[in-house]
Amino acid sequence: MRAALRDAGLRVTPTRLAVLAILRSAERSLSHQEIAAALAERGCDAVTVYRNLVTLVEHGLALRQDVGDHVWRFQAAERAARHEHPHFVCTACGALECVPELELTVKAQGSKVPRSVLQQAIEVQVRGICDACA
Repeated sequence: MRAALRDAGLRVTPTRLAVLAILRSAERSLSHQEIAAALAERGCDAVTVYRNLVTLVEHGLALRQDVGDHVWRFQAAERAARHEHPHFVCTACGALECVPELELTVKAQGSKVPRSVLQQAIEVQVRGICDACA
């Protein structure tokens, strides 16, 4: 992780290392609040964690997404590269789950298909109520 930070032109700090470690080990995208809570016992304050998340995104080491609930969720960039499948978003509790069993095929025809679709820049979200909230 130290090399990744240096290669991105960033200073290696304990908080950056901790944030990046959490993102790389997470099984799902995490909110700022979840990451800050996980690092609170190490003495990392929420503002510092947020600033480091923004910096990691700006330097290509992390990605952030909003699933429509106005809460940014973060994931390590290398995990996102292997993370091309739909996600289920619970409209009651906001839980975000991977749904790798679903597959989307784009059949581009005509000139009405946006260039991002033709380039496979697609993010699919399925919305509903999760089993825990049902």
